Amino acid sequence: MTRWQWLIRLLTRRMWFRAALVSAFGVALALASALVGHTISYQFAATIGAKSVDGILTILASSMLAVTTFSLTTMVSAYSGATSTITPRAVQLLIDDSTAQNTLATFLGSFLFAIVGIIALSTGLYGETGRVILLVGTIAVILFIVITLLRWIEHIARFGRVSDTIDRVERAAMAAVDTIAVPLTLSTAPPLPDARGITPVLPKTMARVTHVDVAVLGRLAQAIDVDIHVLALPGKLVEPERPIALIAGGCDKAAVDKVRQAFTLSHHRTFDHDLRFGLVVLSEIASRALSPAVNDPGTAIAVIEASARVMLRLADHRTSEDAPLPARVHVPAIGMAELLDDWCRPIARDGAAIVEVGIRLQKALAAVARHAEPFRPLIEQAAFDAAERAKAGLASERDRSVIEHRYHGHFAARNR
Repeated sequence: MTRWQWLIRLLTRRMWFRAALVSAFGVALALASALVGHTISYQFAATIGAKSVDGILTILASSMLAVTTFSLTTMVSAYSGATSTITPRAVQLLIDDSTAQNTLATFLGSFLFAIVGIIALSTGLYGETGRVILLVGTIAVILFIVITLLRWIEHIARFGRVSDTIDRVERAAMAAVDTIAVPLTLSTAPPLPDARGITPVLPKTMARVTHVDVAVLGRLAQAIDVDIHVLALPGKLVEPERPIALIAGGCDKAAVDKVRQAFTLSHHRTFDHDLRFGLVVLSEIASRALSPAVNDPGTAIAVIEASARVMLRLADHRTSEDAPLPARVHVPAIGMAELLDDWCRPIARDGAAIVEVGIRLQKALAAVARHAEPFRPLIEQAAFDAAERAKAGLASERDRSVIEHRYHGHFAARNR
């Protein structure tokens, strides 16, 4: 995905974008009746009772304003609840929810349609025949509102709930897995070129990388006959003293600036292209659930299972042959050790005193190990660390023996 495609995608996710688009359509629909009203005969207009549209628009305007306000209040309450009880990092997924945005846009657009229609009627813009077109448009808008309202009633029952948020974060992490163009590796240390003739590309501020336009880097590498080594993948925190890329070959300051512009930096991480962020947010949800104030091990278990599904998808991931990396652009692989730390360590630390969490974590790690055999030593190390933390945190000797039995049954017994 190029930088411009990604920016357009971000634009379409903004809540105001859909609301503005549907509102403009509502205003255009209300005004279009005046332009095509001359095609309807006066007798036909009188027959179908087009004069009744005045009252319908008045009811529509008053009700849609109230429904829009109520829907917006509900959405803000869901955002506030997710921030305080789940994790603030997951709120962006609720804000980007397409159903909620479509609902708010529909209600706001219908309100503007009714207001513009009432104003146009009071000025005599439509005439007797234009009212027919306005009546047909009003009926269509009412049907659209009913369908949207039914969807919203069903959607609002689970919107912002813990299980719904976990599912959203899992889907975002899965989508990030499907977009990565590099394989998994045991280590994240990229092979670097000889230091001679190397030009570092330094960022101008401390921020997070949110997107790397490898297509631009590929065209630039071919144009100036160099190799470009990317050092900072999406999600990485960069600073002005550490390079985000290395250019192997002769280049000028303009080329360095173009390489720097291929990296999009932001103060906050995003789920797009950042697999580790999805696992981090899932672990945050589990840690919040395992806090003494919440004490909800069931949520932590649900997070463990969701994270395991993400890891299984990642183990099956293969780089796309339809969109390979440019030949002269080198990107570091993703380290399995860092992914395991993002997923397991917070849960193992905060759930050490809960035997059910420890058992589920051992089972999940064993499932991932069976599916990703090349990474079994790293996964076994994560399981061993989780077992040691559990044995130190559990008060019951029986619970400690259960955790030790689970670990040895899944991992240690295989190595004998």
